Amino acid sequence: MKKGEFAVDATAPLAYTSGMPANSQPLSRRRALQFAGIGISAPFVLRAAESSPKHPHGVVSGEPTAEKIGGQVLASGGNAVDALVAAALAGAVAAPHQTGIGGYGASIIIASADGKKVICIDANSAAPAAAHAAMFKPDAKGVVAGHVNEAGWLAAGVPGILAGLQLALDRHGTRSLRDSVAPAIAIARDGFKLSAGLATTIRSFSALARTHEGGRKLFFKDGEALAAGDTYRNPEVAALLETLAQRNSVDSFYRGDLAQRIAESFQKYGGIVTAKDMAAYQAREVEALRFEWNGCDVRTAPLTSGGLTTLQALATLRTLEWGNQPAGLTRTHARIEALRIAWADRLALLGDPQHAQVPVAKLLSADYAKETAERVRRTVKDGKALAHAATPRRHTGTIHLSVVDKAGNLAAITLTHGNGFGARVTVDGLGLTLGHGMSRFDPHPAHPNAPGPGKRPLHNMCPTVVLREGRPVLAIGGRGGRKIPNALFEALTHFVALGQPMETALAAPRLHTEGNLNLELEAKWPADEAESLAKLGYKTKPAGSATLSAVSFNPKSGECRAALR
Repeated sequence: MKKGEFAVDATAPLAYTSGMPANSQPLSRRRALQFAGIGISAPFVLRAAESSPKHPHGVVSGEPTAEKIGGQVLASGGNAVDALVAAALAGAVAAPHQTGIGGYGASIIIASADGKKVICIDANSAAPAAAHAAMFKPDAKGVVAGHVNEAGWLAAGVPGILAGLQLALDRHGTRSLRDSVAPAIAIARDGFKLSAGLATTIRSFSALARTHEGGRKLFFKDGEALAAGDTYRNPEVAALLETLAQRNSVDSFYRGDLAQRIAESFQKYGGIVTAKDMAAYQAREVEALRFEWNGCDVRTAPLTSGGLTTLQALATLRTLEWGNQPAGLTRTHARIEALRIAWADRLALLGDPQHAQVPVAKLLSADYAKETAERVRRTVKDGKALAHAATPRRHTGTIHLSVVDKAGNLAAITLTHGNGFGARVTVDGLGLTLGHGMSRFDPHPAHPNAPGPGKRPLHNMCPTVVLREGRPVLAIGGRGGRKIPNALFEALTHFVALGQPMETALAAPRLHTEGNLNLELEAKWPADEAESLAKLGYKTKPAGSATLSAVSFNPKSGECRAALR
């Protein structure tokens, strides 16, 4: 199989080495910046198609720095996956509070232009072998002592992002890791000025950062926490990335000298991730979940990603023939209750399907959709709200990128620390701030999403593609924690059920619920309808939604478009 062709072989062994000899000399700053300009050509092996006069090479939507780097890759002939990987690496350095190369995980979806291959890559964090269900057991009020699952060395599992990017590039890209990582090296070395908000975030965890060498080096200047206007640089991450570039592989990050150094910091500061845990980690190709409605074929990442919740709610609406209902309170009420039921199921039943009994087939079945639709139909007719309970969480710490190339190949990735700066601990000597993937487990030992050896936590990332007439036309995903699956649901009700264009679907006002009676409405939600929803028993308040990044492709004209909101 040629490099760059789309293929799914879940049984094939993962090989992070490319077979290219290691370069014994580090990349110079000039060389890195040359790569950042993407002055290197590579064979373009994916099927060609007519290009758009507006975006003749394709387009990237998401984090600003990542958009620029990804756009340069596309302009020089790279395919969607080449652009996705280089853009994600650059974004991981340029937005260190949202994600990083030590971020806990990523979820990727890739669709070939002919629609014959749609694959997902699971690069979610894995819990270490020493993890157990009761390790974060909460008190009677549901609080974990010291919040050790949120911040600190116990909050970090094995980081999966680099493995996922390498796998995507090896199986579906045309370029080397050496080329792809070069822009990120330059960004890490040169740095950027801290905003007031980012400086405030750093100050908020400065006490924890002082407790270890990596944090003191990265987040302090002359003994004081970095302040607004200071330059944030990460020369140690630049050196780490240079090492990976020389080796043209991330293998040593998981099974080599770098993995050993990561494990030593965990051991030194009370963490439980070991060198064996690092070596055992694998990113993996997995089959996308599939849902069809109104001529659209929706594919999204499976568990432990968040897309199942979105599809479950959409299946309820499809059964209700929701798209044929007139706009107004009744249609909105049905939409809310479909989401609330999906969230009640999500919070009670979902976890890593390789380690727990999770009723995925039932939740997406036609019979369950009929049962749920009937519940929704009755409660809407009665003018009431169903009784559910859920625990809210904060919504920070993620970026999402959607990419389309000139051939019409689509790719999307969500990558995350979790909350801002993740676990807020940094590996000594590597500048590697770790995500807090362990916080995404449920701390209650009996829950299917409780921690356990090798388990991957339930998360909210849900990169998605939509096909029409067998061809991919939309790639979409978001950032915003638990708000991501709902924002995706909102956009897809407009794009799929109502047949609206991408820009219109993203512009429509959104709502958010996590299964209880709390209901968040965007400010431009119709005031009279908001008032009516409050009368039905919902505790309404104005609030923002997740940020969605999307790209579209017209197979007939070759037009590429991007939207972000």
